[in-house]
Amino acid sequence: MKDYFLLQFKILNRKTIEFGLPLLIGYTLIPFLFFFLSSYLFEKTEFASYIFLFIAVGFVSKLSDPKRNDFLKSIFNKKKFLMLRIIENIIYSIPFTLFLVYKGLYVLFSLLSLLFILIALIDLSVNFRFTIPTPFSKKPFEYVVGFRNTFFIFPIAYFLAYIAISVDNFNLGVFSMLLIGITCLSYYSKVENEYFVWNFSLTPKEFLFEKAKTCLIYFSLLTSPILIALSIFFFSEIDILIVFFLLCLVYLITIVFSKYSAFPNEMSISQVILIAGSLIFPPILLVVIPLFYSQSLKRLNSILND
Repeated sequence: MKDYFLLQFKILNRKTIEFGLPLLIGYTLIPFLFFFLSSYLFEKTEFASYIFLFIAVGFVSKLSDPKRNDFLKSIFNKKKFLMLRIIENIIYSIPFTLFLVYKGLYVLFSLLSLLFILIALIDLSVNFRFTIPTPFSKKPFEYVVGFRNTFFIFPIAYFLAYIAISVDNFNLGVFSMLLIGITCLSYYSKVENEYFVWNFSLTPKEFLFEKAKTCLIYFSLLTSPILIALSIFFFSEIDILIVFFLLCLVYLITIVFSKYSAFPNEMSISQVILIAGSLIFPPILLVVIPLFYSQSLKRLNSILND
């Protein structure tokens, strides 16, 4: 088991270097950014605890991939496997739990710690095959794959919108829409094979337009129940609702362009910093979007015009 964790540590170091970040800077900068962004989140919204909990569980739950666990089970016996999974989840949860202790949120800390242990104990491998239907066609794989991996989030978001209307809390309603926006942003973290881009008979501009159009249409489809309901029950604040909706659209376009500005590689640390900076100071998007767009055209030109 010790060798396994040493191997994972070496893989993390290698990925950090490949990401374009020296190890010394990476292990200094990343904790600082995490602390800064987490503090900013708790300062700016009353729903920070929910968002923080959602991000933490989503981050740690990636370790529960059935194929990954099946592989580990073939190496370790049941007792060592369970111990390994619990230790893994504890290690991955350290930044989140330490921050909650720092904020004095001991109830949330206890809840999160319990959830991390339960996630380790739950076996997500199933013996039956069930394909979750989606409201999307098969062509835009990001939403098909993403929706099936995060389908449980949408009932939660719609239920939060219902509660927002019931208790007359417009901010909670906006949060339910932003929750879907954050979820859709995560769909573009996966980089597809070059072949699936080359297969499009489009110019780079047409390709980016199609990707952006698909992203915006499907996000609008997923948020339409919330938008319609909030527009009816909070009509006096519809202008604020529209602003947040448009901001979601802008950030979705940004993440699409940023993905292909580094294609076929993953985004560099400088791109991540620019996106994080735009979340804190949205006017930066006036520079970031054209920059990512021009870089995307250059990256795609050699693939789509081949």
